[in-house]
Amino acid sequence: MLAKLLQTKLTVLALCWAGLMFAGQAQASCIVSEATAEEATQSPYQLIEGVTKEVLAEIDRHRAELDASAEEALKQQQFNCFVGEVDRILGQIVDFDWIALKVMGGDGKVASTEQKAQFAEAFRAGLVETYGRGLLSYSSEKIVLLPAADIGDKRKVTVHQQIVGAEATYPLDYTMGLKDGQWKVINVIINGINLGKTFRGQFTQSSQKNKGDIDKVIASWDSGITNG
Repeated sequence: MLAKLLQTKLTVLALCWAGLMFAGQAQASCIVSEATAEEATQSPYQLIEGVTKEVLAEIDRHRAELDASAEEALKQQQFNCFVGEVDRILGQIVDFDWIALKVMGGDGKVASTEQKAQFAEAFRAGLVETYGRGLLSYSSEKIVLLPAADIGDKRKVTVHQQIVGAEATYPLDYTMGLKDGQWKVINVIINGINLGKTFRGQFTQSSQKNKGDIDKVIASWDSGITNG
C-alpha cells in the first residue's frame, strides 16, 4: 500500500513539473504576464529549469494567499487564478495538441478536426483539478536538473531531472521536440513510467469499451491517473 501511494505521488509530481497537460482559465483579477521573445531562443535545459522555478514560485505565492484568506469563495477564486497562472507558464513549453493527438492513437486518424479539438480540451480540463491540487502537495522534495548534453543539430532531446526526497531519488525525463524553431515538451517519463503511453492505453481501452465511438470516449474522458 505504501509503495502504491508513493508511486501515485510521484506520478502527480511528474505531471505537475512537466506540465503534461494542465489546463485552466485565469480569473479577471489574476495577474498574467506575457512570454518574452528571449524564451524562444532558450535551450531545452534552460526552458525546463526556468519553468520549474516559476512553478515553485507560484506554489509559494498561492500558499501565502491561502494563509491570508478566510472565505471559501475567495480561496476557490485564488485556486482558479493559481491554475490559470500555471497553465500560462507550462503553455510556453508544452505541445498540448500534439500530445492529445498521440494519446488518441489510431482513433486520431479517423477523428474529425472538431473531435480532435474537443478531446484536446477535455484532456487538458480533466487534468487541471486533479493535478492542480496535486501540485500543491509538493513539500520537501527537491527538483534537480542534471548537466546538459550537447544538442548539436538534434530535433529531439531528453532533459533529465531528479526528484530528490528524504528517502530516495527518482528520475524524471522530459522528451522535447523542436517545432517551428521552439522546443516543446512532448512526453514525460518518471521512474520508468511513460505517461504518454499510459494515457494512450487509457484512450484505447475507452474506445474499445465504447465500440469506437469517439464522441462517447471524449464525453467520458478522465485524465486522472488510476492505479489498479
